[in-house]
This record gives sequence, structure tokens and C-alpha cells, in this order.
Amino acid sequence: QVQLVESGGGRVQAGGSLRLSCAASGRSFGGFSMAWFRQIAGKEREWVAAITWTGGTTYYSNSAKGRFRISRDNVKNIVELQMTNLTPEDTAVYYCAAAPGTSFYKDFYSQSGTYGFWGQGTQVTVSS
Repeated sequence: QVQLVESGGGRVQAGGSLRLSCAASGRSFGGFSMAWFRQIAGKEREWVAAITWTGGTTYYSNSAKGRFRISRDNVKNIVELQMTNLTPEDTAVYYCAAAPGTSFYKDFYSQSGTYGFWGQGTQVTVSS
């Protein structure tokens, strides 16, 4: 069993930056793909970014690419999401997720059903 706890959310002005962290416990990150999702109020959860277990490959949604960066430290069991140039449209609850495996297919990483472990979320609010 893997437990995930997000932190680093808060309120920031448009154009600002935030770094979200996801701390894992319960078992090793070894072999797990990790991802960040977000849920805007009143809308469906959407995928933001993913990273393979070695950290060698990253994937981003169109809205995240060029602005967000996902990284991981398998020794510390931490996954981060560095967000820059934030806009009010980025306001959402951000969730960390883990999946026991990897894939050659990008679609694997963008599907919420891929991930069996989820954190409770951290709120990000971007003001104009």
C-alpha cells in the first residue's frame, strides 16, 4: 500500500510560481509511475503531468507544457510539480497519483484509471 500526501498549495498572483510536493510512504517508489492531476471547481478531474519511475521520461498536458515541470526523487520518495507563469485558469485542487508500472504509450499516463493510489489534494488559487 502507498500513501500519498500533497503539500505546497496556496494562493498566488497571476504570473507567479508555486512548487507542489507529494510525499509517499508505505512502500518504495520503485517501479511506480507518478502523476499530477487537478480538478477545477465544478469540472472533471484532468491530467496535468506524469513521470516514469526512473524520472527519465516526462509527459505534460497541453496546458502544462512549457510552464510546469514534474520531477521525482526516489531516495526521498518525493514527487514535485514546479509551476510557473500561473493563471487564474490553473486554480484547482491538485492531486498526486501513483501507478504500479510503466508503458510505452503516452495515453497510459493521462488516464485517471491508470493510477491506483491518490493523495487528498492541495488547493492552488491564482488571483488576477
